[in-house]
Amino acid sequence: MSDANLLQSLVQISNYHALRSDQGLQMQLQRFWADELAKPRNADPKRLLRYGFKMYSQCDEDGIIQEIFRRIGTGSRAFVEFGVETGIECNTVKLLIEGWRGLWLDGSPTNVAQIRSHFDAFLREGRLEAIQSFITAENINSLIRQGGITGDIDLLSIDIDRNDYWVWQAIEVVRPRVVVIEYNATLRPPLSGVVPYEPMQTWNGSNYFGASLEALVRLGRRKGYRLVGCSFNGANAFFVQEACAADHFLDPPTAEEHYEPPRYFFSYLSAGHRAQPGPFVEV
Repeated sequence: MSDANLLQSLVQISNYHALRSDQGLQMQLQRFWADELAKPRNADPKRLLRYGFKMYSQCDEDGIIQEIFRRIGTGSRAFVEFGVETGIECNTVKLLIEGWRGLWLDGSPTNVAQIRSHFDAFLREGRLEAIQSFITAENINSLIRQGGITGDIDLLSIDIDRNDYWVWQAIEVVRPRVVVIEYNATLRPPLSGVVPYEPMQTWNGSNYFGASLEALVRLGRRKGYRLVGCSFNGANAFFVQEACAADHFLDPPTAEEHYEPPRYFFSYLSAGHRAQPGPFVEV
């Protein structure tokens, strides 16, 4: 299924929820995904792309995160993620319902109010903390500390649509074994570029945002991380601490090897019924 055919289907259906419920479009997305994964580039079992799936993440991040921790094991089973919006669709919901604990940060009072409503059981149990604040490089460490999490954690997920690079660079209060961070897939390797730091600036809806994958690879290297993969839609990059990575992942750990182009339409892929995360009883 070609990108052109998918785009035509997306244009014909303008409503986001209708896109998710249109069975024909969902079949096209699944076929497109399968066709891409069948290409020789994705045959190596060390490449993470083939392990992706969606439960609560925006795209295939749930499966990729699961596979990363299958390879390196878990430690604290603690996470920090920002911005999570309402929490219904983010990279750590699956971990939360699997028994992890963590901190969510978001700048919107409305979003955090919905988190407090939808995730009340987890908040009361003490496995989730939610803080409302606009995030900057200057305040991120104090916000994480305020959320009661410091030191070694398993996962840090960063998606604030503009200053992701600068905020990751500033983080010192936690030492995540795995980092998931948004990259700007418009800026293809080998370009190493990042928007200038303006702490109160937000995304304007254009392709002028964030950092290229190569810029994040260089930052990760300075912080002791190696690139191990990217999400299928070309939105998130996955980094693992050098000490944990060993030979578990595809080499070389370069932007050129792991880059995925912008397939932002893939976010319309449905995981089934409308998401409503909640605690499950283990049987």
